[in-house]
Amino acid sequence: MQAKRKEHWNQVYQTKAPEDVSWFQTRPTTSLKLIEASGLQKDAGIIDVGGGASVLVDVLLDAGFTKLAVLDISVAALEHARQRLGKRASSVEWCEADVTKYDPTRRVGLWHDRAVFHFLTDKADRQNYVETLKRTLTDDGHVIIATFAIDGPLKCSGLEVARYDAPSICSELGPDFHLVEQMEETHTTPWDTTQKFSYFRFHRRKRAA
Repeated sequence: MQAKRKEHWNQVYQTKAPEDVSWFQTRPTTSLKLIEASGLQKDAGIIDVGGGASVLVDVLLDAGFTKLAVLDISVAALEHARQRLGKRASSVEWCEADVTKYDPTRRVGLWHDRAVFHFLTDKADRQNYVETLKRTLTDDGHVIIATFAIDGPLKCSGLEVARYDAPSICSELGPDFHLVEQMEETHTTPWDTTQKFSYFRFHRRKRAA
């Protein structure tokens, strides 16, 4: 399964420019609003899961955030971002890995995922994702996950997806995470179709002493 995922996403980014995929954003406005709302310190650390060729890391660097990491299963996607950033790429940790098997080198204060979790249609993969999340996030860290909304697309990039509302995403993450807020976004693709996303911001519950 992991090998197939890797092959699929490398094929996408080897044959298409970053701005020619349906999920491309010129500016990740909703993500930035939720990161700001978390009150995260600039040096707390952020990992962009499935960040690939996203420009989120560029904007975070511009805003003065440090200890940034981008995780993606596709080396081709990561290379797009590294080339775009030039010398600034050395300020970012680049992690080529499947999120369901990722072994973090350090913990971060915020986990950001726009449109990875909804591709995990297998229950075991979702459970492994949550375990990776717990290993990677600090004990009082923040989580932003964006998925297709309940009335969003059934497929993306030729793959089936799972759509989420607040009760279903909370059930997947479990009691360690408190849902702070939800935002809806109608994303316009590069070819002027629309996709409905739901963004969920969580705060990890502090463990009892």
